[in-house]
Amino acid sequence: MATTLIYVHDPMCSWCYGFGPALAGLVAGLPPGVRYRRLLGGLAPDTDAPMPEDLRTRLQDTWRRIQGRIPGTEFNFDFWTRCSPRRSTYPACRAVIAARAQDPDLDGAMTSAIQRAYYRKARNPSDRDTLIALAGEIGADREAFAAALDAPATQAALAAEIAECRALGVSSFPSLVLDRDGSRWPIPVDYRDPQAMLAVIGVL
Repeated sequence: MATTLIYVHDPMCSWCYGFGPALAGLVAGLPPGVRYRRLLGGLAPDTDAPMPEDLRTRLQDTWRRIQGRIPGTEFNFDFWTRCSPRRSTYPACRAVIAARAQDPDLDGAMTSAIQRAYYRKARNPSDRDTLIALAGEIGADREAFAAALDAPATQAALAAEIAECRALGVSSFPSLVLDRDGSRWPIPVDYRDPQAMLAVIGVL
C-alpha cells in the first residue's frame, strides 16, 4: 500500500511561512512507510504591476494576524518601505523548481531561503536578481539556476503542479492531502500542533 502526504504550498504564502515549524514537526513524526511530497500551488501569476495600496494594507494585516495566531512568527515590516511589492509569486515557485532540478534537497532549502528573504530580511523574491542571489546562497550553481529559472520547461513544470493541485481540489495554501493508493483525504492544517495532524493521519 503506497501512502503519501502531499503538502501544497507557495513559497511567498505568509500562512505557509507561519506553518513552517508545525510542518517540520509533522514530517518528522510521519509513520514509517508514509512518503512526503511537496507540491507548488502557484498563488499569484507573473506581473510587473505595482501592488495596489489596498492589497498592501490587507497583507500587512494578515502578517499581524499570523503573529497573533502563531506565537514566535517573525515578520520584518520594512519590506513594505524598502521594496516595490508586486503580487507575483510564480517567479518564486519557478525558483523552487529550478533549484530542485539541481538537487531534490534544494526544494525545501530554496523555499526556506525565499521565506527568510521575504519575511525577515525585507528582500523581494518577486525579483529575478533576488532569486538568483538566493540560489547561490544555498549552494546551487547560479548560472545553471538562472538558465533554468527562465526556461519554458520550468514554467511547464509549474503549470503541471498547479493543475495537479486543482485536481486534488486544493484552493488554499497551505493544504495537506493524504494519498493512499489513489484514495485521497484532506488533512486539517494545525498551525501550532503537529500531533493533532499526526493523529488524523494515524486513523486514516
